[in-house]
Amino acid sequence: MTHILITAAGSHGDIAPYTGVGARLRAAGHEVALATHDSYAPLVRAAGLEFRRLPADPRTRRADPEDATEQARRPPAPGGTRALMRQAAAFVKELGGGIADAARDDTDLLLLSATTAPLGHHLAEARGIPSLELPLVPAAPTGDFAPVVSGGRSLGRWGNRAAGRLSLRVIDRLYADAAREMRARLGLPAATPRTVRRRAEAAGRPVLYGFSEVLVPRPSDWRTGLDVVGNWWPWHAPDDRLPPVVEDFLAAGPPPVFIGFGSMAGGEGERLSALAAAALRRAKVRGILQSGWAGLTTRHTSADDDLLTIGEVPHALLFPRMSAVVHHCGAGTAAAGVRAGVPTVPVPVTADQPFWAARLAALGVATAPIPFKDLSTDHAVARLAHAITQATAAPARRDHATAAAHRLATEDGAGEVLKAAERLLA
Repeated sequence: MTHILITAAGSHGDIAPYTGVGARLRAAGHEVALATHDSYAPLVRAAGLEFRRLPADPRTRRADPEDATEQARRPPAPGGTRALMRQAAAFVKELGGGIADAARDDTDLLLLSATTAPLGHHLAEARGIPSLELPLVPAAPTGDFAPVVSGGRSLGRWGNRAAGRLSLRVIDRLYADAAREMRARLGLPAATPRTVRRRAEAAGRPVLYGFSEVLVPRPSDWRTGLDVVGNWWPWHAPDDRLPPVVEDFLAAGPPPVFIGFGSMAGGEGERLSALAAAALRRAKVRGILQSGWAGLTTRHTSADDDLLTIGEVPHALLFPRMSAVVHHCGAGTAAAGVRAGVPTVPVPVTADQPFWAARLAALGVATAPIPFKDLSTDHAVARLAHAITQATAAPARRDHATAAAHRLATEDGAGEVLKAAERLLA
């Protein structure tokens, strides 16, 4: 029996898709462990996977105002980029030791998320075992679009490629200290992250991207071995149902609008809850607020039978029951809205979120994005209400969403990972 180790670090959206991948591999007869943070141990074990711990858990550290992972989710203050890099490098350095500890002697294959891949490749080299990168967002330079963290604005084909190469060098710098320590610990000769990355590129090492060509067609100038295979959906039990309180709410009126910001906007729950409730009332629609890290709740709004607060529930079960979804446009949440065939109101905060928001709008399944910072203006309620009305009242947008959902339904991203893993194991 083969033993596969998946490593993933970050927030819920960075972890949950790999539970679906792991469950698919396990169903094919492989022993699968998922190394991630303590907060996600129940998620991992529920999928039937072995949990192994990684340090630097964002959920237990996010109350610290100096915490790197929390700060990384906020737009940097002027002149704050250098400090942000130092904080992120400290997070990566802590992560490196945990990844080395997570691999047992019987590990046959490493599957690596974007965050863990620059460290996991050193481990694979030391152990002499194959590895496979499984990023959730496009990372290789291309002329087709600028790096996803640049906000989605094209710089022209030459500029896009140059910016893509620059972004890789920034990542190399970010991982430099952690890589040096890890290679020394593993008894490997010194090599910079850039050297290791270029060796992998020269060898044509395969990379499978876990998003759909419905949203991002495979770039025309990517090398052979960089493949877009479709989304990996978070695992949930086949007999899972929505909580009774949610079912009762859904049965009490027309389909509501979902509002949630995932792991964004920590500590802004009271303000955002009041804003969301006011916008929903102004748009004359019912709403479900998902608490998330922001702490959205109806407790700070006036009593209203047309609002409900929920915790974590599978988007695969909830989103198809909505009339529209309002969210931060993380990669997984954006794809979940498309999969459900419902229109989206994108409210991107940072990182790759503006990229996905622009993709949804270009596909015709979303309204024009509302940058999160604009929810602090005097016209925020009116603007959000107008976008909700546009999303729920335009049949063409829902038709586009339905058509995109049908296309996504034909893809089997986890199945493609299984095929690639078994080729490497062979």
